Amino acid sequence: MKYLIVAIGAGLGGSLRFWISNFIAKVLPVFFPYGTLTVNILGSVILGILIFGFEDKMNLSNSMKLFIGVGFCGGLTTFSTFSFETFNLIKNTEFLLAGINVLVNVLITLLGIYIGYLLTR
Repeated sequence: MKYLIVAIGAGLGGSLRFWISNFIAKVLPVFFPYGTLTVNILGSVILGILIFGFEDKMNLSNSMKLFIGVGFCGGLTTFSTFSFETFNLIKNTEFLLAGINVLVNVLITLLGIYIGYLLTR
């Protein structure tokens, strides 16, 4: 049953990631992977809220924690896509953009966890 819960959450998170990435690609320039950055930030904020807020203030079941934290956030965030896009930037000699991509994804997603923490305090 746990695997089914994670699979459903991952399917929903992955579907949302696909929608957000496509939407972002239509409204922002495509030279930088803004869609991946957006979903990584969003997933980090959601995970921060789950860890610091729901855990302390709500008695979430283990199934709901698996659904949101492992499934939904795991399906929504995109480390493999982030790595692939960064590699492509390096391959295309876009070293500055690759470095910026690494820095903003790592730093801003850490900030996202912190924002989730602040929102729950």
